[in-house]
Amino acid sequence: MRLFIAVNFDKEVKAEVLKIIDGIKGYSKKGRFVNKDHMHLTLEFLGEVAEDRLEDIKAAMNSIDAEPFSIVLSGLGYFKRNGGDVCWLGIEENKNLKDLQGDLHQRLKEKGFVLESREFTPHLTIGRKVKMEDIFNPNDFKEDIGKIIINVSSLNLMKSENTNGNLIHTGIFAKSLG
Repeated sequence: MRLFIAVNFDKEVKAEVLKIIDGIKGYSKKGRFVNKDHMHLTLEFLGEVAEDRLEDIKAAMNSIDAEPFSIVLSGLGYFKRNGGDVCWLGIEENKNLKDLQGDLHQRLKEKGFVLESREFTPHLTIGRKVKMEDIFNPNDFKEDIGKIIINVSSLNLMKSENTNGNLIHTGIFAKSLG
């Protein structure tokens, strides 16, 4: 199973993000933008995991002791790629989020999971293989993006599968904070 642990968004946040995406799409020459079913903030990507390791993941998640908190979207950026960029919305610096992700990362490593070693850069991917028109100015969206507040009240273990050419994310476990 291909797994990741994420913060999922409520329908109001998804609706606000979709408005931003719709505005940005108008300036794109090419690319695929995410739909509401794929909106989340990845805390840890686990990759292919055997089913018999699920209990270890759940135990790591259940050992997290954190209170609910809020994060704010901030800015629009790109990870440069050949063939088109990955377009993302950033997250304002947030100690609670950084601590939560760091704690989760450490607890998963203690259970024997091999995880990415690069620094956590919280972001919401909104488009892949994106090429923008020259007239596009990301600052035109800055004010709207900064008004989106996300309540973080649970960690969600998600399965990602490709079914008939469609990517499907399914929640298989949730750990409430607080």
